[in-house]
Parts: sequence; structure tokens; C-alpha cells
Amino acid sequence: MSQPGARPGREGRPSARPLRADAARNRDRVLKVAYELFAEQGPSVPIDDIARRAGVGAGTVYRHFPTKEALFRAVVDDRVRQIVEHARELLAADPGTALFGFLREMVRAGAADHGMVDALTGYGIDVATAAPGAEAAFLGVLESLLSAAQRAGTVRADVGVAELKALMTVGKSGQDHGSDVAERIAAVIVDGLRPPG
Repeated sequence: MSQPGARPGREGRPSARPLRADAARNRDRVLKVAYELFAEQGPSVPIDDIARRAGVGAGTVYRHFPTKEALFRAVVDDRVRQIVEHARELLAADPGTALFGFLREMVRAGAADHGMVDALTGYGIDVATAAPGAEAAFLGVLESLLSAAQRAGTVRADVGVAELKALMTVGKSGQDHGSDVAERIAAVIVDGLRPPG
């Protein structure tokens, strides 16, 4: 039985034929494990190690991702897709407070995301080049969150996406000092975004 979703073609790009349910599960598991291992060990981690931790054979990894670069790109695209989908769920639930919840979650998750991006960059891989649509998708949903909060009157009107992105960078750096500090930084950021008075 086929599961909805696209099968990755050359270089990990989707093709028209849907994946079988078990193949889709294997692909998702490989992406999750690759994300974790790239963040922990850097991009030099062997494909065999990714396959072993994912509980699949190396051939399964290569069937979905013919090169390591294709796997890098798919990992970044998958992570951004998850972030964007979650942001849209928050927006649908409560447009006025969605941005605040999103920022807190991004600060919490920032250490792993930052670790993966640092690892790829340290290996000489430009994430913007490896996954060109990721930055645009992320900034697009950030703009939607900000606009909805400003329309609801919960976020000050003089803040733009550039400021939000900079604040998120500050928030992620708090992870170097432990989760308690990161949580407090997130609270300060949220308080600073609220309209005066």
C-alpha cells in the first residue's frame, strides 16, 4: 500500500511516485538520525553510522539519498519544513500569541539546530547553498507570525523580521550557559516584544 508523499529522485529531490509506507518511515528515520548525528559529530559522520543508528542498511540510505550532499540538503529541508508546519499550527490556534510560543520553542531547540548548522559550516558547507529554499521558507513563516501578532496588538509595531532573526540568534547563544539561562533569555525577548504599557 502506498503512502501519500513524494519519493526522492536524483539528489534527494521528490519525484511523482509516492513511497510505500515502510519506505517513507525508513526515510523519515534516516533524516531524524542524520540530523542528530550531524549536530553531534559533524558532517564527516559515516553513512554506515547513520544507517546503523536508524536501523536500516547503508543501501537504504543511498537509495533515498545518493550522495552525502543530498542527505545534507534533505536534512535541512526537512527540519525547516517541520518548523514551518509547527508555526502554522500555532498561528491557526492563536494568532496573537503564536509568535511568543514559537520563539520560546526555537530557543529551546536552538542548541541542536545551531550545532548542525555550525557542523555543516565548519565542514565547508554553506547551508544557504545546500538548501536554497530553507531560509526563504523560514523567513516567510516568521513574517506571518509577526504580522499576525502585530494585528492582534500583542507585539509592538516597530519590530521587523530582521530584528526577530537577530533576537533568535541571541536566544540560541543562551544554550551555551544552560537551559535555565536560555529560558530566561526567551522570557526577556518575549517581554521586550510586547507593546509598551
